[in-house]
Amino acid sequence: MQVNLYNQSGEATGKIELSDKVFGLTMNPDLVHQVIEAQRANARQVLAHTKDRSEVRGGGKKPWRQKGTGRARHGSIRSPIWKGGGVTFGPTKERNFKKDINKKMKQRALFMTLSSKAKDNQLVLLDDIKLNQPKTKEVVGVLHNVSKLFNNYKSTKTKKDSILAVVDSKDRNLEKAFSNLPFASIVEARNLNALDVLKYKYLLMTKNCPVAIEISFKLNK
Repeated sequence: MQVNLYNQSGEATGKIELSDKVFGLTMNPDLVHQVIEAQRANARQVLAHTKDRSEVRGGGKKPWRQKGTGRARHGSIRSPIWKGGGVTFGPTKERNFKKDINKKMKQRALFMTLSSKAKDNQLVLLDDIKLNQPKTKEVVGVLHNVSKLFNNYKSTKTKKDSILAVVDSKDRNLEKAFSNLPFASIVEARNLNALDVLKYKYLLMTKNCPVAIEISFKLNK
C-alpha cells in the first residue's frame, strides 16, 4: 500500500510504499487478544509474599508438654492458628504468571495492529524527527504540526489522544524530550510490540521504521 510521507512541519514531501505483509492484513481479534494477555502476564511482577510456618521466626520449642496441662496440645507457637504464626493460604513469591506465546503469533498480532492503525488513518510517516535541543517544547511543536494529519485528533494535551513515536534508531535527545509528556512516548522499531501499538491511539513513524520492523522479524520479501 502507498501512503503519504511528511516532514516534521506537517507538509507532504512525497509517497512511500508499505509492505502488505505488515500493513495490509485483516484484524483477527482473538489472536490479538491472546497475544496481549500473554504479554501482560509476562510483564507482571510477583510482589505479594506471605510467610508460612516454616519461614516465620521462632517457634522451635514446644510451648508446653504434650499431656497433663489441661490445655490443647501444640507443637509450635508459629502455627497458623496462633497470633504471629505463619499464613496458611497467602500469596507467595513462587507464583508464576508466565505464558508462552508462539513467535509467529506475536509477529502476526503486531502486523495486524499496525494494519488496523494504517486503515483507520491513525498512522503518519515522517521522513525524520530532529531536534536542535532535547527540549519537550520542541517535541510538542512537532506533535502539534502533525496532529492535523491524524483522524479525529482533538488535543495534544490529553491521554485520550495519546501518541507513540516509533524511530528506527536510538536517539537520546528524543528520549529526553518525550520523557516529560504524559500523553506521548517513544520506542525503537525493533522493540515495538502489539501491546505498545494498542496502548496508544496514534502512531508516528519515521520512514525507515517499516523496513526495520520487517528486518527485526526476518521476513522474506
